[in-house]
Amino acid sequence: MFLALLTSLPTGNSTLRMRVWRALKSSGCGVLRDGVYLLPLNAPGAAALADAEAEIKAAGGFAMRVQLNFEMPEQVQHVHKLFDRGEEYAALLARAGTARAALRRLGKRKAETLVQRLRRAFADLTAIDFYPGQAQRQAKDTMSALQDDVGKLFSTGEPRSAKGRLRRLAPAQYRHRVWVTRKDLWVDRLASIWLIRRFIDKKARFAWIDGPRDRPKGSIGFDFDGAEFTHVGDRVTFEVLLGSFGLDGDPALASIGHAVHFLDVGGIPVTDARGLETVLNGIKAQARSDDETALEAAKVFDHFYSAYTERPRVKTQDLRSSSQPSRAARA
Repeated sequence: MFLALLTSLPTGNSTLRMRVWRALKSSGCGVLRDGVYLLPLNAPGAAALADAEAEIKAAGGFAMRVQLNFEMPEQVQHVHKLFDRGEEYAALLARAGTARAALRRLGKRKAETLVQRLRRAFADLTAIDFYPGQAQRQAKDTMSALQDDVGKLFSTGEPRSAKGRLRRLAPAQYRHRVWVTRKDLWVDRLASIWLIRRFIDKKARFAWIDGPRDRPKGSIGFDFDGAEFTHVGDRVTFEVLLGSFGLDGDPALASIGHAVHFLDVGGIPVTDARGLETVLNGIKAQARSDDETALEAAKVFDHFYSAYTERPRVKTQDLRSSSQPSRAARA
């Protein structure tokens, strides 16, 4: 079933015509013929047809939404072709190829910004790709490879994915401990810090190190090569912690994990990931230290967790008082 918008716009109103066209195009509409726009019945952008109908009528034009059901196989095939995103994926792949060749010349900040823009473009395109196929899979692989290239070129100490299976661990053996990870915290480490304090070790202390050689004796490392908890297979550190401590059955934590995974290593776009990324970028821009970044990010993950679950919100304890180990712990 499809939802169709039949239109006849007022002559001479080019502004309205352009505004309506842009709105319908961004929603992923297919054009059956001049003035007839289609969307799959349950497509997320179906509300755009109602908005366009109201705007056209308000301007004195004709607009009507109707449901269409194409029964003949050749009709269905023809309609599906209206939603072919092959050319758009090809254009995205061309942009990604140009970006890949220029990464080293651009430098870390500009390269990361460019890759973020391409990932957003990929997410926007997949949102209107109602019949995904090989083109989407190829673009997904290219985005992942591009993200990997940036990591190899500019990321200091980014963990390589280890092989093996996760072991189920008892949280009681990981309490009142010093947990260490790399400085300049970002999404996987920030989410892991929140998870550790909230669900694993409520009395945890944290230290930020330059590299594995700087870790305090007896501490627990995460998100660096050789750490007790780091990337395993296709799981990022946050997901490894979930699985290791039996937390992966919590749908709210799993939802956060999907967003963290996408922001850290790419993959399947996640709707909420863009908002999480924006807020965390704002925190990093304002924070004066990794301690402050971790503290403010914990509040954000609290809000995300509350939004994903019906359970009462538990206030995150202040990381400020215990984010650094004692002198004895550093020895």
